[in-house]
Amino acid sequence: MIPASTQELITHWRLGHIATVTPGGRPSVSPKGTFLVVDDKTIAFGEIRSPQTVTNLTHTPECEVNFVDAFTRKGARLRGSGAMVRRDTAEFEALYPKFHEVWGDLCDRINLIVKINVTEVKPLSTPPYDTGATEEEMIALYKAKFSEMYP
Repeated sequence: MIPASTQELITHWRLGHIATVTPGGRPSVSPKGTFLVVDDKTIAFGEIRSPQTVTNLTHTPECEVNFVDAFTRKGARLRGSGAMVRRDTAEFEALYPKFHEVWGDLCDRINLIVKINVTEVKPLSTPPYDTGATEEEMIALYKAKFSEMYP
């Protein structure tokens, strides 16, 4: 089951980095910005420009997706199995409105939906928490860093 805190993280930080394995056995990590929580056991992303990720998941469906809040430097690792939901299927038609509600016309570019049945969720955090840093301190630090990068 995907904890409520992880569902909230995904809703706010839709960018997930998905790790797959190529047919040749090599690791592959790719960012995907269209993630949604489908239910308490499933996440999905709209495939727009991800032919290698689709190939990898078709060959080896096991994957892991990482989501990280860039300010708190906390996140989650979700492990599971990917499945392709193709256009012109009842399942695609049932999922598509959820994507359209968030991304509007960008959804016209979705080739298929990759649904991931989540079997394991683990928390992520950065080492400063090990020595007593608070979320408030981390947020202040990264707000300052981002404002320097993007004035």
